[in-house]
Formats: sequence, C-alpha cells, structure tokens
Amino acid sequence: MNLKVSFFLNGEKVEASVKPDTTLLNLLRDEFGLISVKEGCGYGECGACTVLLDGKPVNSCLILAPKVEGRHVTTIEGITPKDGLSPLQEAFIKKGAIQCGFCTPGMIISAHGLLKEKPDPTIDDIKIGISGNLCRCTGYIQIIEAIKDAARKKK
Repeated sequence: MNLKVSFFLNGEKVEASVKPDTTLLNLLRDEFGLISVKEGCGYGECGACTVLLDGKPVNSCLILAPKVEGRHVTTIEGITPKDGLSPLQEAFIKKGAIQCGFCTPGMIISAHGLLKEKPDPTIDDIKIGISGNLCRCTGYIQIIEAIKDAARKKK
C-alpha cells in the first residue's frame, strides 16, 4: 500500500506516492533525482545524506518519507543561488575543503544549518556542528577554515 506525501522541497511544493518504509533519502534520490543526497552508511553515522528538515540538519536515511508531510526539506540545490554559488560553497572551494566531493553536500548543509543558528560560531561550535559528518579526504582543518571564512563574510 502506498501513501501520498506532500511537502516543500527546496521551496517548491511537491507530492509523491511512497511505501510506508521508504526513507527520505530514497525518495529524494529515486523520485526527485537529487543525487547530491548520498547514501554512505544507511545508519545515520556518516552524514552524507544530510538535508535540512524545517531548517535543521538531519540524516535523511533515518527519516521515513511519510514523516515529512507538510514540512520543508532543503538539499544543497535549495541553498545554491541560481546565478552561482553561496558564500559557504565558495569558501569550501577557496579553502580546499573539497576533494572527492562525496561528503561535500552533507557537510555544506550541516554548516549552513550551523551558520543560520550561530552566525558567528566558535571553532568548538563548528566542530560540534559538523560532528555528524565524516570526511575521509580533507581532514577537517580546511572544512573548519571554510566555515569560519563564510561566517566572516556574512558579518
């Protein structure tokens, strides 16, 4: 039996028919073609599937699709301006915080959520804010520097 779910995806009202056990991750990838939302572990440990749910970072592999009824889901596509990149995305490039790119969308989504909540974060705030996201390539120094740089530019 399928359920109809209606929600806002990157600011646009959308609708889909899903099985009750479909994850938000699978809905975003399979139904809406948003392959920026990655499946890394499937257990909420790696953060590759991070999206904003009502403005807060969540692991989409842990959220059942029917639970987003009427809510707002934002992926990296939803925070990317039509005419280029966000200051946070530019900072990630400038500071070398991107290598293979697998973790990048989820990492940027977590950082975006952090900067919305704390526009002038401390290094500890940043570490806590991205603690649910694993990166195997860059280490974290460049990522932390990129988030600090983006925060400075928002002032």
